[in-house]
Amino acid sequence: MNDIEMLEAERRTLLALSYRMLGTVADAEDAVQETYVRWYRLTDAERDAIRNPGAWLTRVASRVCLDMLGSARARRERYVGEWLPEPVPGGWPGRREPLVAASVPVDPLDRVTLDDAVSTALLVVLESLTPAERVAFVLHDVFGVPFDEIAETVGRSTDAARQLASKARRRVHEQRGGAATREEHDAVARAFAAATMTGDLEGLIAVLDPDAVARSDGGGRVSAALRPVVGADRVARFLLGLPRLAPGAVLSPIETADGLGFLATVDGVADTVISIAVADGRVTDVYLVRNPDKLTLWR
Repeated sequence: MNDIEMLEAERRTLLALSYRMLGTVADAEDAVQETYVRWYRLTDAERDAIRNPGAWLTRVASRVCLDMLGSARARRERYVGEWLPEPVPGGWPGRREPLVAASVPVDPLDRVTLDDAVSTALLVVLESLTPAERVAFVLHDVFGVPFDEIAETVGRSTDAARQLASKARRRVHEQRGGAATREEHDAVARAFAAATMTGDLEGLIAVLDPDAVARSDGGGRVSAALRPVVGADRVARFLLGLPRLAPGAVLSPIETADGLGFLATVDGVADTVISIAVADGRVTDVYLVRNPDKLTLWR
């Protein structure tokens, strides 16, 4: 297998890894491209000395992502309104097949499935972690990379790498510990959609958690709430007012990594991807991605 064939074979893995670390497809593609550039910068002798090119590429891509996370955080502080991860449809690299096999045993209770690891709800939690914590968590709890390899990636000791992943795991469990099963999620999502589409204010309030939060990401490109909308009554009224922003929008059920979600289209063009988080039988969070740059995979 020549270099081009090898790099193409690893591309899906690297995209899947980078997306979970960075939260947008464009950033993930940039990280993969930079990883390839670093491969080609090696001399022939240096490349020949690499016994496992896939592991080398994974380590370098992780380092690239670690660097990018620092600058991404600064960019997001200047972002217009709320920043949300880019939602990806089923079938996008890494949604289903285990692209990177665990190289060490990982406790199933500590392992995040590849599909769950692209859910908007989880990616939002990962945004609250430090770059090193996020990289350690994704590498170990999602892809099963050993801690000694993670330590080399983040420039820490093995024990420190283990602590990074542990701290990240606690944060994830604190924020997502009461998440509903897929069946419970989808049942609540159907009730949420029915109330929203019929304009049933009381019915919508009933399906929302009293402290529900709605976040919408327009990126300064389209209309969106600049700050989170908090509280069941305010969230319900906000959602029922959305048709005025996009007259003629058609709402269709879609599969998201969070479970049943909804795609709003206007004249057949994707306008908004709506996903929700559910706990204790009610909607706790509503995520509306309207930034056209984050909807390219849905068009």
